[in-house]
Amino acid sequence: MNAWSDRLALIVITLWVGTLWAVGYVVAPSLFSQLASDKQLAGNLAGRLFELVAYIGMVSAFYLLLHRVMRFGIVALRQGFFWTVVVMLLLTFAGHFGIQPIMASLKAQALPADVMHSVFADRFKTWHGVSSVGYLIESLLGLVLIFKARQ
Repeated sequence: MNAWSDRLALIVITLWVGTLWAVGYVVAPSLFSQLASDKQLAGNLAGRLFELVAYIGMVSAFYLLLHRVMRFGIVALRQGFFWTVVVMLLLTFAGHFGIQPIMASLKAQALPADVMHSVFADRFKTWHGVSSVGYLIESLLGLVLIFKARQ
C-alpha cells in the first residue's frame, strides 16, 4: 500500500471520529441550549446532523476496512483496529437503521403534539437513552481507533 492511502486513512479516521465528537458533544447540546423555546426544532436539526454523522461513519468504515485488508491481507482480521472499526460500524447501523426509525415512528404517532408531551414520551426517552449509550460507546471506540491507527 502506498503512503497516500495510509494518509487518507488517517484523514478518514479524523473526519469520522471528529464528526462523532463535534456533533454529539458540542453541536447537538448547543442546539438544545440555543433553541430552548423550541425543543422540537432542536431535535429535528440534531436528528438530521446525526443522520449525516451516520453516513460519514458508514463510508469511513468501509474505506478503513478495505484499506486495512488491502494493506495487511488476511492478517487484518486479527488486528484490534479492524474489529474496532467493525464494532463502530455495527453501532452506526444499529442506531441509524434500528433505533432512529423507532424514534421517528414514535414522533409521527404523537403528531400533532410533540412526542415529549404525548403518551409516547416514556418509550421515546427509553429509546433515546439506548441511542445515547450506543453513541457514547462508538465515541469511545473512536478514541481506541485513533490510538491503533499507526499499528
